[in-house]
Amino acid sequence: MPLSLALDTAPAASCDTHVAVRVRPQRGLIKVRPFTPPDDPQAGPDPEFATVFDGPLLLPDGRIAVGDVEQLTRFVYRVGDRGQFNVRVAVNTPGPDASAIDIVVTNPSN
Repeated sequence: MPLSLALDTAPAASCDTHVAVRVRPQRGLIKVRPFTPPDDPQAGPDPEFATVFDGPLLLPDGRIAVGDVEQLTRFVYRVGDRGQFNVRVAVNTPGPDASAIDIVVTNPSN
């Protein structure tokens, strides 16, 4: 993640290739669910979550990677070929108490 990507007090910050999301400190698991529609409509993102980022991201290798700031854990999910994707990130509670993140990735050409 770029060093210049600082959250300050915001629930999320982004650049053209990264999104940083504020979640609770590592005192418990953070639930992350990626979605790449068209998914089963019964198993979609939680509509009650608050959107903290909604915009384009450049994915040079067609993968979304989710990890912690200390780089102890990392989850990588392939979403397609390299390129720009529309990404929506929503959390159960914006800010330092967030414990669940839904990530919806769509290809802008679809």
